[in-house]
Amino acid sequence: MKAGPDIAMVASLVGDPARANMLTALLSGRALTASELSQEAGVTPQTASSHLSKLESGGLIEQEKQGRHRYYRLADPDVGGVLEGLAALAARAGHMRVRTGPKDPALRRARVCYDHLAGDLGVQMLDSLRQQKLVRQHKHDIELTAEGERFLESTLQIGADALTHPRRPVCKACLDWSERRHHLAGTLGAALLQRFTELKWAARDPTPGSRVVQFTRQGEKRFAALFGGDE
Repeated sequence: MKAGPDIAMVASLVGDPARANMLTALLSGRALTASELSQEAGVTPQTASSHLSKLESGGLIEQEKQGRHRYYRLADPDVGGVLEGLAALAARAGHMRVRTGPKDPALRRARVCYDHLAGDLGVQMLDSLRQQKLVRQHKHDIELTAEGERFLESTLQIGADALTHPRRPVCKACLDWSERRHHLAGTLGAALLQRFTELKWAARDPTPGSRVVQFTRQGEKRFAALFGGDE
C-alpha cells in the first residue's frame, strides 16, 4: 500500500450522486437540516441520514445541534474550494446536467461559493482588483497590496483585523466552474461578500440550498463603480 493521503476515499464520498447533491447544496454556506438535504438529494430521510453519517465520518461536513434540530454544514472552506474545483473540471470536460432552470443564468452571474462571491461578478471583481493593483497575482498566489489595504479601509470600512484568521489565507484563488477562471476566496473574499450584504447591495436567495446572490439596482451601480462593468 502506498503512503499518503487517501484520495480514493474522499472521491468515493463525493462521487455518489445523492451525496454530491447534498454537498453542492451546502456550498450555499448555510447550515441545512437533514430533511432539507434529503430533498436536495432526492432520497428518503433514512437514506439521507446514512449519507450524512458517511460524509461526517469522512470529515467533509459537520453538524450543529440547536434545540431538537440538527443542522449540517461543510467542514471548512477547503471543502468548498475542492467542490467548486470539481465543478469547474466537470464543466470543462463536458459533464453538464441536461436540465437547466430559470435560475441558471442568475447562478452563473452571481452566487455564493461557501462564503465568497463567485460567478461572472466574482471573476470580474478579481480582475478589477488586479488591474487597480489592489492585489497582485502570480498563477494561484494572490497577495493584498498596501494600496489594497488602504482601499478596503477607506472605501468599504474593511480593516486588517477582519482579515486575520489563524488557519485561512487572506487571499486565495478559487477556480470558478461557470467562468473557468479564478474568483477571490480567503478571508478577503468572505469579508467583501459580507460587506456587500451589510450595505444591502446584495442578498442571498432565501431558498434552502440556493447559491444565487441577487444584487439590487443600487448595489449593481455601486459594485460597478468600484469594480467596473455595466451599470
